[in-house]
Amino acid sequence: MTTTESASEDDHRISTGVVGVDQLLRGGLTQDRTYLVEGRPGTGKTTFAMQYLLEGRRHDESCLYVTLSETTAELKAIARSHGWSLDEIELFQLAPAEGLRPNDQYTLYYPAEVELGETVKAVLEVIDRLHPKRVVFDSLSEMRLLARDPLRYRRQILALKEFLAGRSCTVLLLDDQSVDNSDMHLRSIAHGVILLEHLPFGYGHAGRRLRIVKVRGVDAVDGFHDFVIRRGGLTVFPDVKGHVDPLAPPSGPIRSDIDELDRLLGDGLSWGTTTLVLGPAGAGKSTLVAKFVAATAPASRAALFLFDEGQRTFSARCDALGMRYSEHVEAGRVLVTQIEPGDMSGGEFAHRVRKAVESDDVRMVFIDTLNGYINVFASGDPGLSRLHELISYLNGRGVATFITVAQHGVIGTNMQTPIDISYMADCVLLLRFFEANGAVRRALSVVKKRTGAHESTIREFQIGPDTLRVGEALTNFEGVLTGVPRYTGTTSPLLRNGS
Repeated sequence: MTTTESASEDDHRISTGVVGVDQLLRGGLTQDRTYLVEGRPGTGKTTFAMQYLLEGRRHDESCLYVTLSETTAELKAIARSHGWSLDEIELFQLAPAEGLRPNDQYTLYYPAEVELGETVKAVLEVIDRLHPKRVVFDSLSEMRLLARDPLRYRRQILALKEFLAGRSCTVLLLDDQSVDNSDMHLRSIAHGVILLEHLPFGYGHAGRRLRIVKVRGVDAVDGFHDFVIRRGGLTVFPDVKGHVDPLAPPSGPIRSDIDELDRLLGDGLSWGTTTLVLGPAGAGKSTLVAKFVAATAPASRAALFLFDEGQRTFSARCDALGMRYSEHVEAGRVLVTQIEPGDMSGGEFAHRVRKAVESDDVRMVFIDTLNGYINVFASGDPGLSRLHELISYLNGRGVATFITVAQHGVIGTNMQTPIDISYMADCVLLLRFFEANGAVRRALSVVKKRTGAHESTIREFQIGPDTLRVGEALTNFEGVLTGVPRYTGTTSPLLRNGS
């Protein structure tokens, strides 16, 4: 593709009516071309076609919907379910062998030749009468049945394409893939191909994904992208790939307002980095991150995505520890989203995070927990690949990201992580339980920090009763991280409970 060709086609783009598809197509469909929209029944082809025509009406374009597979009454019912009206769109219900009488006898020609020829002729006549700028043909499976022969069918489709090319209209041909996918006739003659798929999972939502199979003269975004069909039509969630413009970081480092913790981190964390907090269940991972969020909320808006814990429980816990979470949430400084299993796909989740950053001016993102993320998105969904893309995007935008991971086990050396994403993180905080003086205690350490120096000490971490506390370095203990420490000193640096 030459630069001239690219510029020429970019100058004549039209919107599909679906923002996400326009983004994947780098601006929309090239005008006055024929496109193929593929997908099995129920994947959303008709809904997508309606959005395409309604977008044309918003620009005062004449639009035609030719239907062989559904009646006009059924099409209007589908439109009403989305809150749309098709009154300004010409609906042409075409029955096979339109205009032929039931008792007609075929003598000199095959019945298929007569029926298909009359069907195509009826379509051409209505196009010549209306001069539409946008045309939808739904669907090609009926024409394939009328043709009965692949060669005849291909010849008629080529003739239809040639006729439409001279009428300055942009056409969507819908195909329900009723023949084997190895039949590439339609794909070869279409200017572009859009594939819609419906993937039922074992539990929860049924995944839907879209792919731009081909489009001539345009560097379309490759790969599969999630989409949903809700009232109002299709919403497509393009992957968060490519170059992003970084935001100006807030002044100063990210601090927790706990002096001992900030010193452990080398005077805090950096913007545009990802911090991973590891530890067993109940060690205080989400509470520790919540302290950073609460400390920065007055100056920088944060978004929390909770996979495991309810919003009310989380806010109540933080309020009891003096973080004033409910106040921050009510004031809009902290945005909380509780993710329920089966509610969305990994692509939609990434889209919500991106929307929070770009539309709501969020500068800090907290995902709690990776375990919940995996459980929600692992079945048939490339969730971890999307998470990698999402982290790269957030870092590129200068957003501070926190992710908690619950390790298997409580105390001992056999502490396993469900999946290792430490290579993605710029900073790793490790929480451990240990036993001392007849009590179960918590230890905190920094095992990795790319953006500066940090202490290599292990400190005690205490939750409650009304605040968080970090003690001095546990210099008189060995084996704290194993959960089975050995006391080696004469004086204890441990914190007193409740003080």
